[in-house]
Amino acid sequence: MGALSISDRRREIGKGVAALAFALFCVLTIALMQRAGWFDRPNIGAMRWAGQARDTDVGRVVTIVMQAASAIGGTVGRFALLSICVIALWRSARRAALWLLTVVVGGTLLNLGLKQIFAAPRPDLLPHLDIVNSYSFPSGHSAGNMIFFGALAMLGGRYSGYWAAGLIIALIGMSRVWLGVHWPSDVSAGLIEGLGWLGLSAVWLPARRREQ
Repeated sequence: MGALSISDRRREIGKGVAALAFALFCVLTIALMQRAGWFDRPNIGAMRWAGQARDTDVGRVVTIVMQAASAIGGTVGRFALLSICVIALWRSARRAALWLLTVVVGGTLLNLGLKQIFAAPRPDLLPHLDIVNSYSFPSGHSAGNMIFFGALAMLGGRYSGYWAAGLIIALIGMSRVWLGVHWPSDVSAGLIEGLGWLGLSAVWLPARRREQ
């Protein structure tokens, strides 16, 4: 029985590693295609549409919403929310709190490393409506919020939680294109990176029960 349990655990870990490896392969593929110009047409088209929409009356209101979403999903906002969640979980679900903290911090470090590897400049097609000081690829907002809100949904284990997380992640991802600081392909790569990291992290997901 013990041998079977160890074997099953190894298979779970293997699947998690495979999920992350496949995600990183996809990120690399997107990076190479982006540098080769394969995404120029959709990237530039989406960015130009956002620029035109920003100049309308409705677009100015949308810009406020997008800036708010981007601020909440930024490093400071995300880690503030993470701190609140960890403190709230600590007394009743310490393992879940530690898992969430480890997953988010580890995913953030992974994204920072990938940004340094690819060293992609920011888009310059539109004026930036957000202050940015890092490389563009893959999007840290997209990866970080996929990881954070995705991990929260995994801890909750409810369909409503997954839907809510998906809507928040999508809004934050779109805000980066709207604000002119990321190409859509940057956002896509960030989402894939985040999914891969969650796939690996799921191996150590705590059981959904109140800890004694």
